[in-house]
Amino acid sequence: MVDMADLSTRRIRIGIDTGGTFTDVVALDEDSGEMVTTKTPSTPSNPADGFMAGIEKVLGLLDLPQGDGSAITAVSHGTTVATNQLLEGKVEALGFITTEGYDAMLEIARQSVPDGYGNSYFWVKPPRIVPRHLVKGVGGRLDFTGAEVRPFDEDGARQVARWFKSAGINTLGVCFLHSYANPDHEERMRAILLEEHPDAVVSISSEVLREYREYERAMTTLVDAAVKPKLSSYVANISQRLQEYGGRKVPFFVMKSNGGVLSADEVVHQPISTVLSGPAAGALGAALIAKVAGFDKVLTSDGGGTSTDVSVVIDGEPTLTTEGSVGVYPSKIPMIDVVTVGAGGGSIAWLSPEGTLKVGPQSAGADPGPICYGKGGTEVTITDAHVYLGRIPPHLLGGEISLDVNAAKAGIEALADRLGMSPEACAAGVLEISAWNQANALRQVTVKRGLDVRDFTLTTFGGSGSLLLCRLVDILGLQAVLVPPNPGNVSAFGLLTVDVKNDYVQTHVALHEKLDVNTIQATYDALSTQARTALEKEGFASEVHRFVRTADVRYFGQAFEVRVPVADGPLDDAALAEVAAAFHAEHRGLYGYDFAHDDTQQVEWVNLRVSGIGPITRPEIRRAESGSGTDALERGRRQVCFEPEDGFVETPVFWRPDLAPGYTVAGPVIIEEFGSTVPIHPGFVARIDDHLNIIVTREANA
Repeated sequence: MVDMADLSTRRIRIGIDTGGTFTDVVALDEDSGEMVTTKTPSTPSNPADGFMAGIEKVLGLLDLPQGDGSAITAVSHGTTVATNQLLEGKVEALGFITTEGYDAMLEIARQSVPDGYGNSYFWVKPPRIVPRHLVKGVGGRLDFTGAEVRPFDEDGARQVARWFKSAGINTLGVCFLHSYANPDHEERMRAILLEEHPDAVVSISSEVLREYREYERAMTTLVDAAVKPKLSSYVANISQRLQEYGGRKVPFFVMKSNGGVLSADEVVHQPISTVLSGPAAGALGAALIAKVAGFDKVLTSDGGGTSTDVSVVIDGEPTLTTEGSVGVYPSKIPMIDVVTVGAGGGSIAWLSPEGTLKVGPQSAGADPGPICYGKGGTEVTITDAHVYLGRIPPHLLGGEISLDVNAAKAGIEALADRLGMSPEACAAGVLEISAWNQANALRQVTVKRGLDVRDFTLTTFGGSGSLLLCRLVDILGLQAVLVPPNPGNVSAFGLLTVDVKNDYVQTHVALHEKLDVNTIQATYDALSTQARTALEKEGFASEVHRFVRTADVRYFGQAFEVRVPVADGPLDDAALAEVAAAFHAEHRGLYGYDFAHDDTQQVEWVNLRVSGIGPITRPEIRRAESGSGTDALERGRRQVCFEPEDGFVETPVFWRPDLAPGYTVAGPVIIEEFGSTVPIHPGFVARIDDHLNIIVTREANA
């Protein structure tokens, strides 16, 4: 127990990730280095309730007084508020103001057909984020250099502002042609809106995404505006409750999609940056764990109650993209390249009109949840299949939540009757479909990007992330799978490893041989100044600032770019030539060819980017005391079905905290811990490494 006299001197930093089913919490004692993890049920009706319950619970585990948050030094949070709003299509009345004559921009969009033409005879564009009658044009025009062609129509702008006010439309996105080159017209439009419609929430494209391509810039701006009211309200609520709990203003950071965090005060001005908040934190936490364990090429798979998120990590750094989307809405902001598939524990098994078994993407979520939760769920889920087959225990969270095995059994049997198969085959079929769904998502982030999935080690985490790892090894031909300690809390742990990070971009389209070094240098300097100002505002001293420069480059005539690094320091012709060489090499790696030695194919620069980074102190992943490698004591045995044709077999059950480094066990075996379960199938071997990770391989590869 902790001496009560020392409580006032303790400094606790907390990471808290709110998922669809559970809220995961990790607390770090900044002086001793001790880390404590826990989980608590999420509260979808008001996520802030689950958030505060998690903080109260983890402080109790640290022997700190209940109801007293005075020891908290900072809280970093991964939230799904913006993501869920977009995935569920819950976009309230939204207005769009654009350049006169470009009112049809959202209809024209892009001819980008998902999954190719082969899956359908025709394709209908998704519903517009803004209906046509809520789009208004304003006169005035800039050219691509930012020079004014026609002056801004202030009278027309006031009429538009008054129209939206009279219509009761209080959320607005503004995107004028070529405003990436000159924001003056957009800033004047915002000023007029403030005068004429002061209750309006406004996003302008020159602040949200300062790069060319009008449709993507408009959509990104509108998504930012759409999520701003709800996210701002949520963040303000959390900040207020933290202040009341801690007796002062507690530093509160929110995870961004780009792999950084930002203070709550600032993130409300760029809410779109949070759309992949939770998955980004998980990828970063898994990246650090795998790197410390000695793996440099890693796939991450974060299995939750609603979905599974997968990404690629090379040399400890997750890959980034600006070609992402959330649901049907493209969002051209820097984000960790995550593919999400509806294959979480709550994903529902259902029959198509043809009588074919399907799984997901519909989910029972946390409420009512799977049948076995006993909260009114009536549809079979992935969790129900695991419970029926004995692969997870009849409880969750170390016994805190009991599961109704008989109810799950009845649901599986009813579904099996409809399919005309045995209950064991039905449950195994549900899990097999889920495994293939996850495998296909992993192929999307590897094979479709020119990477060989067999070269990677898979890191599984999340409450349900490790349940199907043995099947994934066989389906994908993986060499090994790493399961971190407390895998259900890796996303929350990742929040404690994340630096403050802001991204800045400026479009500068020019052929490589016509680049002016001074202009490029001046643009990068201006972007770095913006980043420096933001870091100073966040409280980082200038000597710790770090800036990362990149450029989006393509071959002339191509529609999409490849991002490559730009060296630090003063630029010269040699530095620019290095960028072109890096582009050729990256293009060859992605597409299998390049034009490095073809003088007829010109290289074109498109966007210049700077990321400003304020580093934080990361928790240390310590080596555990060496074990003897001898057998651990079984905690019990239960009947588990791994293959339907083999039926149920008596299987040893181990408690993971009992397993010391060096311990090795061959399947079939079940390894349980507080927040997750790892079934080891026959023919597989599990080994505990020096950092208490479980390394799972095929027996022949062990």
